[in-house]
Amino acid sequence: MRLLLLLAALIPLSAAVPTNQSAWTVEDCTKFASSIRNLTVGATILNSSYVPENTLHVSNTFNTVALCRLFGEVPYAGNNFVIFETWLPASDTYNKRLLVVGNGGMAGTIAEGDMIGNLNKGYAVAGGNAGHLASENNGGSGAPGIYLPYLHDEEQVKAWIHNSIAYFTPVARELTSAFYHEAPKHSYYQGCSTGGAQGYALAQFHPDLFDGIVAGCPGNWYSHLALSFLWNSQVTKGSNFLSQTALDLITRKVLAKCDTIDGVEDGVVENPLECDFDVASLQCSSSETNSSTCLTPAQVSAAQKIYTGPVDSRSNTSLYPGFSVGSETEWIGQEEELAQAFSVPILQNIVFDNLSYDGSAFNWGTDVDAVDEKVGTLIDEISPDLSVLKASGAKMITFQGWADPYNAATWPIQHLKQIEDSVGGDVSDWFRLFMIPGGGHCGGASNYHQVPGTWHALDALVQWVETGQAPTEILATDPADESLNFKTSKLCPWPQTAKFQGGDSNDWKSFECDK
Repeated sequence: MRLLLLLAALIPLSAAVPTNQSAWTVEDCTKFASSIRNLTVGATILNSSYVPENTLHVSNTFNTVALCRLFGEVPYAGNNFVIFETWLPASDTYNKRLLVVGNGGMAGTIAEGDMIGNLNKGYAVAGGNAGHLASENNGGSGAPGIYLPYLHDEEQVKAWIHNSIAYFTPVARELTSAFYHEAPKHSYYQGCSTGGAQGYALAQFHPDLFDGIVAGCPGNWYSHLALSFLWNSQVTKGSNFLSQTALDLITRKVLAKCDTIDGVEDGVVENPLECDFDVASLQCSSSETNSSTCLTPAQVSAAQKIYTGPVDSRSNTSLYPGFSVGSETEWIGQEEELAQAFSVPILQNIVFDNLSYDGSAFNWGTDVDAVDEKVGTLIDEISPDLSVLKASGAKMITFQGWADPYNAATWPIQHLKQIEDSVGGDVSDWFRLFMIPGGGHCGGASNYHQVPGTWHALDALVQWVETGQAPTEILATDPADESLNFKTSKLCPWPQTAKFQGGDSNDWKSFECDK
């Protein structure tokens, strides 16, 4: 209802813009902002500026096009505001599309790094701060014993993942329409990690906002993702700790057994689910203790528990998927860092409202119920019923790296099955999942330097929406290893995987997607 009221309030802006006028110039950005200031009811433009080309530097990228840069705020319940930016490229470079980008982690800032590259491609781009300020919340990072104000404001918690994108997107679309004197022909959303969860929130709660959604490495079961961090931290304490040396050993052995599943030896497992590897085969004999050649019984047990994932102590049922073989070399953050940054702060600030709460005391039975009740309803987006999104005609692409150091890679596969079961069968005419061998979290995995880490999912989505041609493959480029900067790879719609057909294994055209 709040969104409908906001849309209604913005009608005078679009009605006041003659459609037969030429677009504003970026040089007149401030004049443009002044002309619409009193018409954008419910939203306020806080600042505006003309930005000449090659003068804005974000995430090692300069703007190659001039733009009109607008900062604004949109109010929402509880006397709160979403801060947002809208970047409008010069009309001769504008591709007549609006792209909204999501957030990462605990957010509190605008993902300008995700905006600038797409601005350079001609998109009008917008992003928000998820409804709270990082500057008021420990710089946007969680830590044990730290009070995080936004986690104590239910409206801010709901805005974080569920609603913030929906709060500012209508305003960004209206500003874009007013600037170019015509509405964008298509509107898209792209986000990864928390931004991937926000993509699922759009699909579930706001399915009419976008023509297409890219939701990468999604933390959409956020409460149980946090539980998986806590689980992995607990099972690797003390003598169970898996050093980087031990983790590298496991991955080397996995690759030795399963690298060639796809027909080529390229230092990556194409489909870990087809790899029959038993970590117990690496257990040291009674006289061995060197973690570079074998694992202690305690380390074997720890690895097995990470593969399994957290379980409910009452029923032994899974609470979240475990990690896949081939991802071990990326696990080190799972052994403490992620629990300290996410799990413990959420437990202390929301679930138990006690900054002295000790995460090691977590009860893997009754306390799971408390997490579901007190936080799951506010930050999870796991309904398999996306029928309204389907009915809207929108398309959705999810991608997931098999070597993601944060998210268990099989969660999106499980959720896809849930969505298919909800609608009674195949969903590939409007929803597709692409798994990325050796892929990390929203980019290349740190220990898979040879794997291309730029995944062109948005390009595939645009083609799908605008031509009706469903993506049968996605191009991946730009490995971290600069000596392989020419390398490309092919990503396939699950359950298909890329099979080598001969030729140059560094050329994506040498592979075909097949079951």
